[in-house]
Amino acid sequence: MVKTRALRDELIEVAQGKRPADMLIKDGTVINVYSGEFLKQNIALYKDCIAYVGENEVTINDDTTVIDANGLYVSPGFIETHAHPWVVYNPVSVTEKVLPLGTTTTVNDNLFFYLHMGALGFKQLVDDLEKLPGNFFWLIRLVSQAIFPGEREWFNQKDIMDLLSLENVLGTAEVTRWPLLYNGDPVLLDIIDAAKKMGKVSDGHNAGCSYEKLISIAASGISACHEAITAEEALDRLRLGLWTVLRNSSLRPDLSNIIKLITEGNVSTSRILMTTDGPHPSFIEKEGFVDGLVRQAVELGVPVMEAIQMVTINAATYLKQDDYIGGIAPGKKADILLLPDLDQFRPDLVISNGEIVAKKGKLTIQMPDIDWSKYLSEKPFTFSREILENPDLYIYPETSSSNSVPVIFFRSNVITQRKDLELPTKNGFVDLTDQEGLMYATLIHRNGEWVTKGILEKFAINLDGMASTFNTTTDLLTIGRNPEAMAKAAARVYEMGGGVVIVDGEEIILEIPLQLTGMMTTDPSFDKAVEFNDKLLSALQARGFPFHDILYTLLFLTCDFLPGLRLVPFGLYEVKTDKILVPSIPMTYLSNEIKA
Repeated sequence: MVKTRALRDELIEVAQGKRPADMLIKDGTVINVYSGEFLKQNIALYKDCIAYVGENEVTINDDTTVIDANGLYVSPGFIETHAHPWVVYNPVSVTEKVLPLGTTTTVNDNLFFYLHMGALGFKQLVDDLEKLPGNFFWLIRLVSQAIFPGEREWFNQKDIMDLLSLENVLGTAEVTRWPLLYNGDPVLLDIIDAAKKMGKVSDGHNAGCSYEKLISIAASGISACHEAITAEEALDRLRLGLWTVLRNSSLRPDLSNIIKLITEGNVSTSRILMTTDGPHPSFIEKEGFVDGLVRQAVELGVPVMEAIQMVTINAATYLKQDDYIGGIAPGKKADILLLPDLDQFRPDLVISNGEIVAKKGKLTIQMPDIDWSKYLSEKPFTFSREILENPDLYIYPETSSSNSVPVIFFRSNVITQRKDLELPTKNGFVDLTDQEGLMYATLIHRNGEWVTKGILEKFAINLDGMASTFNTTTDLLTIGRNPEAMAKAAARVYEMGGGVVIVDGEEIILEIPLQLTGMMTTDPSFDKAVEFNDKLLSALQARGFPFHDILYTLLFLTCDFLPGLRLVPFGLYEVKTDKILVPSIPMTYLSNEIKA
């Protein structure tokens, strides 16, 4: 929950003129998200809270900061209810970027931190990130995005309930494998019910879920869903009582379509939110963050007040934090934006916790220095590096029954379909030498227990080799046409302790170190994350990658909830039939083969 330093009796004294304000914002036009009015008023702050909102003067002294807001609009700070602070950027670097854009509250997914750090390590991280400016909250994953041996033991009920009890945790995170909820998984239902009794939310992820199936999802206790991609799907969620989150992200820039729920549907917006859903760094650099959502919504015809309400008071009410954030009123947290206009929504001034933190898009405070080294594994891979040097590890084995191979064909950035192809073989392996547009793909368990193999089509054309821990398993994913180049890329990622490497022939042409869980740079600068994303996308597009969001292509190739074929810990998986088409191979078997 939101914490405040100001005491109630102190705020009353400031409101009554008996105690001087710490800050006075004069003559601005307050955007009152409670009443839907624009009001010319003064605002007095004391410590980290709002003490007075009205037309009168308040007591000030020489220590009071006075801000003339004449000609400016005074808005509550923006709230992102569904953030993923691990898309190459890290919690510090993304906060550095989005706070000057007016997002003073983010609610963040803990997936990869928990996968790598466990409950104790994650709790330590939560404590460390208390130093961040703004309000930095968490949602707790109940399962991973790809089932793995021992998953339920790792995501055990005791640890999850312990994390849910933390003040900075506002609820449970999205369950991407929503059929677990549809089928009434007893452990998940127990945790969701317990979260509700604690006054916390349960986020949802119900991509492709029909209205009839959504009924069961709503009955499971899920509070919200951000996965609608049409106005009709969004209306289904709204009608079933789910907080309906309209998304515009780097992977799914859908707002222009789903916003028709409001502009053409004439529905109440009181239970509608908006999210950026973890966009890649370059998207934020170009389009903004929550400010970009408001900007585009207004451009598409949503009234200004309603657009701002969706990312302030609506969001705060959904999170059950509206007693503290989401609006400008006495007793609320002093998270305030001074906007020069109501079309761009780029703040001239950002106040968070009663302190000026940014002016004209630039931070005015020092970001905390987090010691990431204590969260980096000394041995991110627990098998021998030499195993990676054998090219046979990366190529697809010949099957005894047929030369027909189930190929992962990319229809879009993340949606794939099965194609069965007759492919030539050589020396016991599928030979892609003369097969343009086909790539070997191998997922290697970071603890050396298994290897999953597949073949990709329409991922690239002339990619010799790449390796990446940036994927939903954070295991070592390798892709390419040249097994020797794949081996070199894999060995280099091994040496770096995580990241992405691309190899042409024998030359390493791109290195992106991502030692923090294999997903994030430890660099505190957001610009470094943008640079990494742009270089990776450019390098792969030059080698035939036909889509726009390479990070999410890599991320979701190894998940088990989106349509098509996937590389997962248990093997080559067909989502629609829920079948493993080609089981993973034990690493011990491969090690013995390599030694032989």
